[in-house]
Amino acid sequence: MELIRKYFSNLTPLQVEQLTALGPLYQDWNEKINVISRKDIQHLYEHHVLHSLAIAKYNPFNTGMNVLDAGTGGGFPGIPLAIVYPEVNFVLVDSIAKKIHVANKVIEALELKNVAAIQSRLEEHQGDYDIITSRAVSTLPQLIMWSKHLAARRWIVLKGGTPQEFRKELPPMFDVKSIPVYQYFEGEYFHGKYLVDVTLRP
Repeated sequence: MELIRKYFSNLTPLQVEQLTALGPLYQDWNEKINVISRKDIQHLYEHHVLHSLAIAKYNPFNTGMNVLDAGTGGGFPGIPLAIVYPEVNFVLVDSIAKKIHVANKVIEALELKNVAAIQSRLEEHQGDYDIITSRAVSTLPQLIMWSKHLAARRWIVLKGGTPQEFRKELPPMFDVKSIPVYQYFEGEYFHGKYLVDVTLRP
């Protein structure tokens, strides 16, 4: 948790309490339902929580926005973002029931009122969203194809790769910005990881 506070010094006491609770909650649930690899759970705060919060450093959200986290798994990046942005509405979607079960149990334990987790295939989900986030889910073209019916014109995605690859994957109707995560956070883990901001041109 000290790692989070190093980069986010303006957290409220409630946000600190909720983020601190993520460690034991995911440790406990991961022993029952494996949503994070056994090896990786030891690095929960760096590899999952802090990585998710790269989007908060980029700060794309405004009060009252509706955000969909596509392929959330056990709740990343959606749950850490919902803690940091209590004034933004988050919906977390994943097709795998056990992962959504864990996400819902974590949401319930933290008493988060601005986030819901739903089991659904992304292409079958219905809603109206300002921004769609995801973390290492499929390719950019597939993600956009599966979610284009959800009214979003903007996708903010955490991915490994290169800016050249991201730009090449999409047609010219999309603006693509790639920000290296190591611009925000120190550590070897973040090298080669990018925050990719994709916007559909008017």
